[in-house]
Amino acid sequence: MTTIRQRRVGKGTEADDDQPSEEKNLKPDGKILSGDTGGKLWNILSITVGGIVAISLGLLTSVYVATLHENDLWFSNIKEVEREISFRTECGLYYSYYKQMIQAASIQQGIVNCKQYLEPVYFYIYTLFGLQAVYVIALYVTSWLLSGTWLSGLLAACWYVTNRIDTTRVEFTIPLRENWALPFFAVQIAAITYLLRTHLQPVQERLTLMAVFIATFLFSLTWQFNQFMMLIQALALFILDCFDMLPTAKVMWLYIIQISGLLLVCVLQFFNSMILGSLLISFNASVLIARTIQKNLKKGGLLNRLGKLILHVLLVLCLTLLINKFIKKILNLESDEHIFKFLKAKFGFGATRDFDANLYLCEEAFGLLPLNTFSRLSDTLLFYVYIFVLFFMTVAAVIIAFWNLSGSNQVQFMEKMEECTVTLKPDAAYNLIHTILFGCLALSTMRMKYLWTSHMCVFASFGLCSTEVWKLTLKCIHLYTSQRTRVIKYSVPIMTLLYISYKFWPGIMDELSELREFYDPDTVELMNWIKSNTPNTAVFAGSMQLLAGVKLCTGRTLTNHPHYEDKNLRERTKQIYQIYAKRSPEDVYRILRSFGTDYVILEDSICYERRHSRGCRLRDLLDIANGHIMDGLGENEPDLKPSLYPRFCEEIKKNLPPYAIHFTRVFQNKTFHVYKLAKHK
Repeated sequence: MTTIRQRRVGKGTEADDDQPSEEKNLKPDGKILSGDTGGKLWNILSITVGGIVAISLGLLTSVYVATLHENDLWFSNIKEVEREISFRTECGLYYSYYKQMIQAASIQQGIVNCKQYLEPVYFYIYTLFGLQAVYVIALYVTSWLLSGTWLSGLLAACWYVTNRIDTTRVEFTIPLRENWALPFFAVQIAAITYLLRTHLQPVQERLTLMAVFIATFLFSLTWQFNQFMMLIQALALFILDCFDMLPTAKVMWLYIIQISGLLLVCVLQFFNSMILGSLLISFNASVLIARTIQKNLKKGGLLNRLGKLILHVLLVLCLTLLINKFIKKILNLESDEHIFKFLKAKFGFGATRDFDANLYLCEEAFGLLPLNTFSRLSDTLLFYVYIFVLFFMTVAAVIIAFWNLSGSNQVQFMEKMEECTVTLKPDAAYNLIHTILFGCLALSTMRMKYLWTSHMCVFASFGLCSTEVWKLTLKCIHLYTSQRTRVIKYSVPIMTLLYISYKFWPGIMDELSELREFYDPDTVELMNWIKSNTPNTAVFAGSMQLLAGVKLCTGRTLTNHPHYEDKNLRERTKQIYQIYAKRSPEDVYRILRSFGTDYVILEDSICYERRHSRGCRLRDLLDIANGHIMDGLGENEPDLKPSLYPRFCEEIKKNLPPYAIHFTRVFQNKTFHVYKLAKHK
């Protein structure tokens, strides 16, 4: 009787003792014997059950966050203006565009009216909560693909939910662009993970590339930081390709997909020039050019390969900078300069007085990741498991990288490295570098932790359910047997799930039973006053965060808003914020009228801010940018001078003649003061 088996692929790869045999019993005419039918039925049953569990967990997570949102605000019971105010800061701006569409007079001007089926606000928030289901399913599938068992997907989903504080903030920042984008990013990672598997059929590969492109496009379309996230992803691919740990052809396709997705978004966003000047496009183009120039990059001995690799890296970096500078020079792009000023100051390459950069530096969300994050992640055992898996996978990656660069073909060396090759397949290698790079990003910038912690759930659950990881671990301590590996790879995840359920299920139930309600009477009063007492054409000035709510709740025209990726809008915001600086009433009036302002809203929470320490209060940033000494006790830089005028937001309340001639107070409560600007001839 003839038998066939799957070929051994790559250096030092061996068939896993714990995996089902790839051999198939054949009759002489090539037909498969019925003995394989049972295995196929078991695989179909396993995939069916795993798929049902994935969809169920995704839907349950969606219902869970929707319930938390309802319980926190009593959203179903509050007035429409209160619902809209609950979309704080830039969330209100994003939702206002949706509201504008559904209130349009025709389909050409807006969208189909959905009121007969569902309240528009619920259609919006349920769509986002539904995307959470997609997010969890994508994490589940990625872990399943890596480990080969849907048990790891179940564990990844459970970790995502029990670490909700650090994995998502969708229930209280619903319209944020990241909540639209991250589910598509997770789908893209799942598709890349599948693409990097070996032995894909050409049809499977083409369909997977299409899935990667669609997910990349949707991710790029929905988040302004897409180019920076995908640049990190491109760096991960570049590192792995340099060390010959991924198929070069697939890596090149992924570079092309990233460029194509961004260019398509650029067209759909009315030729958004900031995208054309992104480092991602310059970097990917540079890599493609460099690979065309350097044909024999992966040939030769260790020293030869290292020399070529260093030259390749330098060539790519130089080309990236040249191409990026050339594009920005030709198109006169300055939209993202504040980000580079922020990064330069953040990482200690010189202090800055730039108002926009300091605005980011002083926000907690853009600071270092707090240490208490790790204690929370450790409570669910996630961080401990993650470090355990990361350690073994990193050691394997270093050994494989050295082995690939050395080009060694000695039989003895291959036998020693055999286990590491099994441990680090291309899909696992990609997810390893992905989690390391995004971990570095999260450690440096707290707001980006949601990209890391969700993937941490995937990576840790994969390692805990991986035959290869446990096999390598047990061999290191001389306890390896095939049966023991099989027992551990299932028993440890199951015990972890039981521990999580026992410890966190009561807390989740308590959380779901806790009922609160929305309460912000001052803002409600302000919005109602604006709608009732100002003309529809009135123009309002104030803080970015408040004006987003004014646009949403009242539809009035604004002088500035939180969309901060436009240089002109940043400059305008800085000028409007002079209402909180030490400037003369004449200067402030002139600035406001230059933007067509009819009303200005002053907030006590900004004028007398105590949330930030001295030097990071908004009024301090304005004083520094204007060259003035800051308020309060403490040091000032030597070249800062006292201002000739008192702080505008404080002095205007005294109604002195120099102020009263330009500004008339028309509304006030405990939080807000609204002044109408005189229209002098």
